[in-house]
Amino acid sequence: MREEDNKSFEDIFLDALNLFNNQKWYEAHDAFEDIWNNLDGDERQIIQGILQVSVSQFHLSKGNLNGATILMGEGLGRIKNRTYIDLGIDLESFCKCLEELLRKLQYKETLNENDKPYLVRK
Repeated sequence: MREEDNKSFEDIFLDALNLFNNQKWYEAHDAFEDIWNNLDGDERQIIQGILQVSVSQFHLSKGNLNGATILMGEGLGRIKNRTYIDLGIDLESFCKCLEELLRKLQYKETLNENDKPYLVRK
């Protein structure tokens, strides 16, 4: 039996949040994909948006500005109209951060560490 089999949804979700917030984009993508596979409806759309943001950041870390910009826009689009859904994350502040980051990507502005997206627990 794998260790993940004994973990609660909350533990798995917290692990995924920590990976994301520690900028382990590839690992965060995998962790959120496991969660995404077990959801439906608006919750599934939000998690897919977070997945896309993770992949966007991974592309950005590899210098793929175009891929990063496209996936950031898609991820933001999935989340921004669902901020009323309570997943225990401050989705409104997350979307504001993503909107600013997307703007900087689109205009090819210089990014700094403060531009990294972060998932804040409510």
